[in-house]
Amino acid sequence: MYSMKLVTISKEGKHVLGVKIEQGIIDLENALKESPNNRVHTTIMEVIEGGTQAITALEDYIANLPSEGETNYLKNEADIKWGPCVTQPNKIICVGLNYRKHADETNSPYPEVPILFNKFNNALTGHKCEIAVPKVTQRLDYEVELGVVIGKEAKYVSKEDALDYVFGYCTANDFSARDLQKRTNQWLLGKTCDDFSPIGPYLVTADEVGDPNQLQLTTYVNGEKRQNSNTSDMIFHVDEIVSYISQHMTLTPGDVILTGTPEGVIIGSPREKRVYLKPGDIVTVEVEKLGALTNILIEDK
Repeated sequence: MYSMKLVTISKEGKHVLGVKIEQGIIDLENALKESPNNRVHTTIMEVIEGGTQAITALEDYIANLPSEGETNYLKNEADIKWGPCVTQPNKIICVGLNYRKHADETNSPYPEVPILFNKFNNALTGHKCEIAVPKVTQRLDYEVELGVVIGKEAKYVSKEDALDYVFGYCTANDFSARDLQKRTNQWLLGKTCDDFSPIGPYLVTADEVGDPNQLQLTTYVNGEKRQNSNTSDMIFHVDEIVSYISQHMTLTPGDVILTGTPEGVIIGSPREKRVYLKPGDIVTVEVEKLGALTNILIEDK
């Protein structure tokens, strides 16, 4: 598969496909109006489902677009409205307590098998989007995570073959309302409030990323570094996670797996030092090679 950074542009109430190149972001919808090509898809979900063939067609198309003169399809990143880099996953599956130092800071034993929970599509949002702090929480926390996007149907996949089923990777923030999460033994309520799963800015194809278990992760809140770790600290690595999930359910193209967060979350601090997120805070999470994802917290209406 070719290397590519794909984005979702939100415009006029719909999501359209964009591709990041050195000069900016290509708006595929506008480009196809100027240079029609019926082999090129215009949504991220179509490209994911189309796999290598769709990426090849997209790469060839972009290589032959006019590179000089004024165009209506090349946008500055600052001028686009971002959507979630995967818009309609069939499943959003999350792995809890998957970093050794994060388990240590929360005084939790290392799990013997991956701890799985889920989010829903209502939690999806994009880069630079505002997130309303729910009225029902006083303990909102951040979690930088590596997002894994499945590229082809996977069932009973071996660990050795698992990465062959990955389309690409993205930066994610698993926002967590700790008071809701801890209310019962089921974490769901604290994990899937509206816009609690921003992903992006880019969906980067697997070939461009290389080894997903050697990537730096960071979180900044209002410019202050809070998390600084590496995916090498994972208890269960990406190939193990994909294989494990596929033993229990069929993974389909576009499914998103959030692989856990490292140490440095608010709940990992001593109780007297915990200052939870509030309206006005700006949270930026970044995964090496995948880009920085920033969201602004606002008061819920």
